[in-house]
Amino acid sequence: MTSRLAALVAALSLGGAHAAAAQSVSDALTFLLTNQGVQTGSVERDREAALATSNTISRGLVVNLATLPVPSSSTAFLYRLNPELGTVERASESFGPFFIERALTAGRGQISFGFTVQQFHFTSLDGRELRDGSLITTANQFVDESEPFDVDRLTLDLDANVTTFYGNVGVTNRVEVGFAVPLVSLFLDGSRENVYRGQRFTQATARARATGLADVLVRTKVKVYEEEGAALAGAVDVRLPTGSTDDLLGAGSSSIRFAGIGSIEGQHLSGHVNLGYTFGGLADEVSFGGAVAVAATPRLSIIAEALGRSIDSPGGIVPIAAAHPTLRDVQTIRLAPGRSRLNIISVAPGIKWNIADTWVLSANVGMPLTNTALAAPFTPFIGLDFALGR
Repeated sequence: MTSRLAALVAALSLGGAHAAAAQSVSDALTFLLTNQGVQTGSVERDREAALATSNTISRGLVVNLATLPVPSSSTAFLYRLNPELGTVERASESFGPFFIERALTAGRGQISFGFTVQQFHFTSLDGRELRDGSLITTANQFVDESEPFDVDRLTLDLDANVTTFYGNVGVTNRVEVGFAVPLVSLFLDGSRENVYRGQRFTQATARARATGLADVLVRTKVKVYEEEGAALAGAVDVRLPTGSTDDLLGAGSSSIRFAGIGSIEGQHLSGHVNLGYTFGGLADEVSFGGAVAVAATPRLSIIAEALGRSIDSPGGIVPIAAAHPTLRDVQTIRLAPGRSRLNIISVAPGIKWNIADTWVLSANVGMPLTNTALAAPFTPFIGLDFALGR
């Protein structure tokens, strides 16, 4: 054992920490995970493993930022013709969900617009903590020892603020079109530490900030059935590749989503379900969700939503081991993408409050029920909607 340790010590070249001077978030993340301030004697294999981890984290960021569910384009105020009176009246006292679409359309000439703000404080990746320095990216271990003697640990602070501007126009009583324009501010601050037999060496530190347009969404919704408050509709969403891939703000290619929408609109209680399939973009995706909205008063709705996504993309990270290319009886351990689909489920309880005229204030808190991909323990959401045309 002594000779083996001596050979390893001789192979190590201890150096100081290096700080990134990256031009993009992607560059900073790659530097943070691949820079070798402390050589391990397996530069190529270590870099290969680090690049795989970098790609996994980058993809997790894109999944959470470039393909975030956008706020519903349905206006809070819905109107329909009362055939007995020949007048237009409110279709429902509730103001509808936050992200789930409702089947009823706004009505001819009805226009609404607004904005929402969400704040993400990511703390874990596939159930592994990001901020406490416990995430092992690579390690070397003797085959006859139970613990690695050479470990790289990552500390990563990730925060994102997403402001989405949206609008909706009732083209006819059955057709409406809408859009959503998300602006993202992304902050990254991280360090990677090498621990060799209890000795600690900071290998890299990196900071990056990006602010810009993410992928813009354009939506068309068509109501195909309505009777006594029950309604069915179909929607087509197109995401345009307007976000920067270098800053992890965009998927890099267009996607199209086809969705079916069902709603039951009572005077004070409404329920909604959505089922959709997305082609293109980052990966094909099945999305589903439901919402219940209760009009507690004519000016206040209480809403509960559940959102689910199943993405045809590696669903996590797993440690794998392989023989070291140059050191006898040593295995290298690195992180690699998992092979399962990425499944994400979250809930969002909240309220909508008609503060004045047709101004509606929205507020909710998103909470994940799964620990896959990048996860934030809770995501505050606030928005303001204004309707014209009545």
